[in-house]
Amino acid sequence: MIKIIIGIILLIVNCYSIELYKGNNVENKNNRSIKTVSLALGSGGARGYAHIGVIEELENQGYKIESIAGSSMGALIGGLYAVGKLDEFKKWVFRLDYYDIYKLINLSSIQGGLVDASQVFDRIALMIGDVNIEDLPIKYTAVATDLTTQKEVLFTEGRLIDAIRASISIPTIFEAVIKDDMILVDGGVINPLPINVIALDDTHLKIAVNMDANIKNKYNINIPKEYQTSEEILYDRFTKFIEKAEAYVPKQLLQMTDTRNLKEIEIAKRPNKDIFFILGRTVDIAQGVLSKYSIQNYKADIIINISRESCEFYQFTKAYKMIEIGKIATRDTIK
Repeated sequence: MIKIIIGIILLIVNCYSIELYKGNNVENKNNRSIKTVSLALGSGGARGYAHIGVIEELENQGYKIESIAGSSMGALIGGLYAVGKLDEFKKWVFRLDYYDIYKLINLSSIQGGLVDASQVFDRIALMIGDVNIEDLPIKYTAVATDLTTQKEVLFTEGRLIDAIRASISIPTIFEAVIKDDMILVDGGVINPLPINVIALDDTHLKIAVNMDANIKNKYNINIPKEYQTSEEILYDRFTKFIEKAEAYVPKQLLQMTDTRNLKEIEIAKRPNKDIFFILGRTVDIAQGVLSKYSIQNYKADIIINISRESCEFYQFTKAYKMIEIGKIATRDTIK
């Protein structure tokens, strides 16, 4: 009788063990089917909006983002994603036009920065809230540059908004952040593409998003009317008005006008070389060299390149265009 009872117990235990093994095996297979990703999000000013498109496309393809290291705009977008506020930020920037930006910034009276963007930083701080990096659901690192030691500073703990504020402090444009004995400015000054920070992560893929690629922009984005800024709508209306007006002008007169004003037309097509254009191109060249060094020395599995021609670093009204470019570039790179 005792032998029979022991036999029944062993049979039940054996059946349970088999079912437990099957369950674990299915779970392991499912885990293997979800590819985990570490992202190195580069600096690039307004081009950094493309990071949003990259993140959305990766998630759409079933990738799980477990780690983000960001420099400058990459730190901002990565931080907003980590805290779950990327959609709210996207809705806000979709509505921005140059008049809105003009209302948000002022010439600074503080030494160390030309522009007072405290209203912008306050708006972002309100969005993010009082959150510490160590409490985020994913691994997160913001990169800044210490002018005192001339070395990179990695924020892996402490208030998220403070880390982002330091990482996006473009020298001479925004006031530097003073912390202890450090003078902290934009992470892009020394490490615009922080692949080194994610190199040892325990994830399936290390993906770097380079905003300073010296390549032609091959993406022509048609912007729906609801996402056009007031400037774009005005330009579109003006173009249609000119086209209608030309229909009533004799072709011979148009040809005479065109040939007579070729020089003026050519001059009008040239880019406006103001202080922001010169500064932007200078920064692009320097960061492009540093990004190339990072790509060569710290091997990422995938590099998503965004052309530096896609928009200037100060064109923060180009959110829709850059987000779409980020999505398409990701699809083209990860096939």
